[in-house]
Amino acid sequence: MLSINADRLKKTVLELSRIGYNESDHGVYRWGFTDADMQARRWMMDQARADGFETFMDGAGNVFFGIGDYSKKPAILTGSHLDTVPAGGIFDGALGVLAGFEVLRSIKENEIQLKHPVWVVGTAEEEGRFGGMMGSQAVAGVLNPDWLMSAHDADNMYLKDAMAEHGMDVMNALDAAWPPERLKAFYELHIEQGPVLFQKELTIGAVEGISGVFKWIVHLKGQADHAGTAPMNMRSDAFMGLADFAHEIERIIAEDGTDKTRITVGKVDLKPGSPHTVPGEAVFTIVGRDMSSDVMKELADSCNKALSAIARKHRLKFEYEQVSWLNPQACSEKLTKQIEEKAKARKYSCLKMPSGAGHDAQFFTEITQSGLIFIPSVNGVSHAPDEWSHWHDVEAGCNILFDCIIDSAQ
Repeated sequence: MLSINADRLKKTVLELSRIGYNESDHGVYRWGFTDADMQARRWMMDQARADGFETFMDGAGNVFFGIGDYSKKPAILTGSHLDTVPAGGIFDGALGVLAGFEVLRSIKENEIQLKHPVWVVGTAEEEGRFGGMMGSQAVAGVLNPDWLMSAHDADNMYLKDAMAEHGMDVMNALDAAWPPERLKAFYELHIEQGPVLFQKELTIGAVEGISGVFKWIVHLKGQADHAGTAPMNMRSDAFMGLADFAHEIERIIAEDGTDKTRITVGKVDLKPGSPHTVPGEAVFTIVGRDMSSDVMKELADSCNKALSAIARKHRLKFEYEQVSWLNPQACSEKLTKQIEEKAKARKYSCLKMPSGAGHDAQFFTEITQSGLIFIPSVNGVSHAPDEWSHWHDVEAGCNILFDCIIDSAQ
């Protein structure tokens, strides 16, 4: 049974990890459409080109490379994203792209003859700096001009301006859509980003469904005041509103959520931001997740009601912007079963499981059958510098990806 070159894969993962690496906190900073993110895309294209693969970047910033003509026969596409969260780890997203690269290299050096083209994509802006998963949404053809022109991050940087800084026109993302007939299947290899596989000492996760995600930017507006002279019972303290909402999260989940529900306040900005001033405004993000669209709607409604009541209590004005809403998606039953069978053939332990995190695969389900492969994350840690997956698990996951692609491309 043929296998990928694990040492070569490890080398490319470590090479890419140096782009955007921060010495002070040991995190990787490749936030979407920053200089480091674009440097990583150019690096990936250079690596693929050096190995003799065709390569290009589309109008959304997605990097593609592969073998075969997908205009004549539908392709097997694999990949993930190249961007990271601020202070992220080295595997999230990058592993799926570089594993795809390793699969292509293994196909080429073993002179494997395939009936279908095989291509890899390094998607753009998956981590949601501007809301959504812009790169895979572009390929799936679900973007529109209004969203592209209005999308902005939590610091009010607009997507169109961030792309323009790198010589890109945001409207060209509308030309990145792939017709469904170009694709036979999509596969994504990813770290679990949770503790299940690691705690159960399992090697492979065959993902059956991907959680939906909504993201809000919330403004609670009160009155800035002197911290020494403003009586406690006369303040319009925006931070107290935020604090009250944080305490409401557990109640909202208990009443309207499920065991798959997650609600997170991940970014907070207090204004004017002086130690001696009562905060007059709190700007923060809310990200909600669940495996059910109906539950997500209930959660969003409950967050709205809770914040409205809290605003009245503290004499605040409450506003929010829904930056994105991504519905839950089921993976292909056929490909999930295929992943399980390939794991069994290699004697790897395997678990059929849901994904609590969003992934590019959920948008590829719009245009083709999609399969998602997980490997363990040590202690379940991700989106942090100490994110780690053991190299033997990386090798195992890439071997399953290799087996599935060869099987589907023949």
